[in-house]
Amino acid sequence: MNGTSLDGLREQLRGQLVEPSDPEYDSARAVYNGMIDKHPAGVVRVAQVADVIASVNFARDNSIALAIRGGGHSAPGFGTWDDALVIDFVNRTGVRVDPEARTARAEPGTTWADFNNATHAFGLATTGGIVGSTGISGLTLGGGIGYLSRKYGLSCDNLLSADVVTAEGTFLTASETQNDDLFWALRGGGGNFGVVTSLEYRLHPVDMVHAAIIIYGIEHAKTVAEFYRDYIASAPEEFGTFMGFHQGPPVPFLPEEWHGKPVCVIIGMWTGDPAEGEARWQPFLDVAPVAGSMVGVMPYPALNSAFDPLLPKGMQAYWKANFLPELNDGAIAAHLEYGSKVPSVQTSVHIYPIDGAVQRVGQTDTAFVNRNVKFSPVIACMWDDPADNAANIDWVRSYSEALRPYSSSGGYINFMDGDDQSRIGENYGVNYERLTAIKRTYDPENFFHVNQNIKPA
Repeated sequence: MNGTSLDGLREQLRGQLVEPSDPEYDSARAVYNGMIDKHPAGVVRVAQVADVIASVNFARDNSIALAIRGGGHSAPGFGTWDDALVIDFVNRTGVRVDPEARTARAEPGTTWADFNNATHAFGLATTGGIVGSTGISGLTLGGGIGYLSRKYGLSCDNLLSADVVTAEGTFLTASETQNDDLFWALRGGGGNFGVVTSLEYRLHPVDMVHAAIIIYGIEHAKTVAEFYRDYIASAPEEFGTFMGFHQGPPVPFLPEEWHGKPVCVIIGMWTGDPAEGEARWQPFLDVAPVAGSMVGVMPYPALNSAFDPLLPKGMQAYWKANFLPELNDGAIAAHLEYGSKVPSVQTSVHIYPIDGAVQRVGQTDTAFVNRNVKFSPVIACMWDDPADNAANIDWVRSYSEALRPYSSSGGYINFMDGDDQSRIGENYGVNYERLTAIKRTYDPENFFHVNQNIKPA
């Protein structure tokens, strides 16, 4: 920081300002990734939109960097930054559901667990993530792949409007009819264009689902991968399922002999006719010997939060992602080589299908451009001991590079790490030039740069 006192800002806030001298400072500066150890100048725990406007104006006028935190799950830790002012929405988690219109408006600190709990009361949902503690804002602004993607599209495809505070401190609403260029950019362009202070979503009828978590020994991974590739190609869009590589988790339906051992998994849900659920999962129970499984009807929010107990805040984390036009034999071979060496029980390697409704949106209809590929593999490595950092980071990088020959040029922005800035152009492809133009309009000085940064020039 440049030595500026934050007293002038404190006088303008209804929320709490946490500074380095405060006893809460260490907890306030911490984000989900325990590897990130940044020391911001202050953290504003927002109480209302006026706090956001005051914080943006103060940081801009005093040449202080700004970091924005929704759920705090950003792998690079962009929800905090050295010497920056952090806008933290931890206390802004309200969700208002309109069951007749099938819409919901949510505050930016809302997690998918919060959101799903609110909408499930009305038998409704929209596409969210795979982990309930993930924030809705970051996931949506970066695209948003989840269990419902094949049926209802990405999270950003279900965004109807967003309220935004720009770099000038101006409050705007972005939608198809208001500031439509900004609305286009927000749907995939990340936090480059302003501070989003609320998000309005389209909802769909999703209540109880027929879910499954099926676990196989790693020796069956090739058989399962080939079967999954062929099955998902013709499966109805109600079948929202992915394949993954894990260490056997300590769950009741998996015998203890498999705990901590390399396994492959099939995880997902059937949202069609419940009477068809068992038949939809039976082929996966028959394709190879099953080490453990949980198959049955459950509320959608229960599946969406199933992994949360294994993934507490504060672990070390390093992530990568690519897109696969096809899950061909070469890509499967790369997954078998590295997926068999998953280094921790918290690490997830998932191969998400992004066909169906995702591909019915044009490549240039939103900022999210990667709609001509079929799979999004993500490598989310997480572990406890900092002593393992170098080895695990090397495993992630090697894994990602092994997939590159079979991948498209871009990767999923929500799983990019801090060393992926050089990939920004390829991540947005034909949409990048338009994004830079919109950036010049709304943030010509690149005030919002603590992100996967789209530069205005």
